[in-house]
Amino acid sequence: MSLDQTAAEAMVAQLESYGVDTVFGLCGHTNIALLDAMGRSRIRFVIARHEQAAAHAADGYARATGRPGVLLVHVGPGLTNAVTGVLTAAMDSVPLVVIAGDIPSYYHGRHPHQEVNLHADADQTAIYRPFVKRAWQVHRAEDLARYTERAFWTATAGRPGAVLLSVPMDHFSRPVPAAAYPLAVPERPGLPADVAGRIADLLIGGQRPLVYLGGGLRRGPGLDALRRLVEHLDIPVAHSLMAKGTLPDSHPLLLGMPGFWGLELTNRYTREADVVLALATRFAETDASSWDRRYTWQFPPARLVQIDIDPAEIGRNFPVTVGAVADVADAVQAIERAVVERQPAPTRRPGLRETIGATRRTLFTESRERGASEQFPLRPERILTDLRAILPPDAVLVTDVGWNKNGVAQCYELPDDGRFITPGGASTMGFGPAAAVGVQIAQPDRTVVALIGDGGMGAQLPAVPMAVEQNAPVLFVVMNNRSHGTISDLQAANFGRSFGCDFAGPDGQPYSPDFAAYGRACGADGYSVDSAAGFGEALRAALAARRPAVLDVPMVNEPVPTPGHWNIKDIYQGVFE
Repeated sequence: MSLDQTAAEAMVAQLESYGVDTVFGLCGHTNIALLDAMGRSRIRFVIARHEQAAAHAADGYARATGRPGVLLVHVGPGLTNAVTGVLTAAMDSVPLVVIAGDIPSYYHGRHPHQEVNLHADADQTAIYRPFVKRAWQVHRAEDLARYTERAFWTATAGRPGAVLLSVPMDHFSRPVPAAAYPLAVPERPGLPADVAGRIADLLIGGQRPLVYLGGGLRRGPGLDALRRLVEHLDIPVAHSLMAKGTLPDSHPLLLGMPGFWGLELTNRYTREADVVLALATRFAETDASSWDRRYTWQFPPARLVQIDIDPAEIGRNFPVTVGAVADVADAVQAIERAVVERQPAPTRRPGLRETIGATRRTLFTESRERGASEQFPLRPERILTDLRAILPPDAVLVTDVGWNKNGVAQCYELPDDGRFITPGGASTMGFGPAAAVGVQIAQPDRTVVALIGDGGMGAQLPAVPMAVEQNAPVLFVVMNNRSHGTISDLQAANFGRSFGCDFAGPDGQPYSPDFAAYGRACGADGYSVDSAAGFGEALRAALAARRPAVLDVPMVNEPVPTPGHWNIKDIYQGVFE
């Protein structure tokens, strides 16, 4: 048996065989053997300057491609710097394979340089175990190929997520025998025909059925079947934050989000529904009005049909009438077939589409009207209105948290070919800038906009030089209100003042760095917007230049409309459930 390759060389060849073309990360003395092998391969290595930025970029790449993102980090502080980014991917069911260098295997227990060791020797995997699907600590170089295959399988099988491979640095340099570990494509469970029939009967028999769509269904046969199903039975559709854009905002049966940011119409339909088909959603707190039945979902009397690839989500927050563990795309196709078999003629519910259409038109029209303001600094809806008017229809909006996420999710009419990417489960400030770079690397021909606040931009400054180095023409649009604005508004509304949320200089005046100048210092273009009309002019110029660009857009601090309910406001007033 030949031993003519190192484990690092074997791992790089294995990654190439799995279709990995891009790895994001940072160097360190524990992983440079792998980097050396990667430098002789077809794999592109993206230096991110900070591990959190690398993790978010790998996450964005995975969301854009549907393939696992791959992240390479160093022992100790390298691995811990990436925690927030890996957690964000894990919470949003994004497949991410993290490869971490570790201390030399033969120094275990001696506390070598940068080992995580205060309460357990060389157990850095323990830091990730609460949120990754699996963490492997490699003990023999001969096991690395097998564990790598298991890592990619686990990241993509069932509910996708993040995994960790912690590899002692000496194992990368040890010789290993040639061995093939082909990666099988995971088979996803289908929905049995009898269960699909039961669900079809419930939907056909319902007087006020409703579909609640989560983020697990994307373009393809499953989405086509969903469209046919809801149009055949005339069923309104609500969606979670993560599912915005799955059905186009222009669809006549689309209600939008329920819960805290949901319209009264949407929350009324969720309360009054008698059968709810929930697809790949975990009924998150904000989407469910803190699970308070007075505002959104009412189970019972409504009957809940919940379909999810993860059995742990079935019935977690509400009792189910039918709970099925299945691939959502397969399940929707099976249900649609069963419905048409039972009821070939389509159903029409008088006034339903007209009511939804009128409410949605009012939402988008009123938002555009508010966005017509010539006020400067700009109102946030003016920024959204100009983006909607100027960006190409297939542009990708990658947002951070605050107005850029919640306002877009609620009142930005996403074009049918557009894409909305946002941090859902962890709601991570700083996600947007670096994730947008990962999306742009994955889809180099599309327009990618990082729509972020000044807080999020300040949290991930390394994203700009990363975009420059990778020739990724991301447009970083900074909605700059010199504040952590959403939290500042929340504090002021509940405690009478804002403290510790707003940025101020030594003279006490509102302060933020000159982000446009920072962009230029990094080699990107920089635009300082100084008038209401100036944003549109800068945006058009940046689009035409097709270069990385930072647009610093002064904005007033306005709260996002929140017609729904969230229990945190009760807590501030001393009301405890």
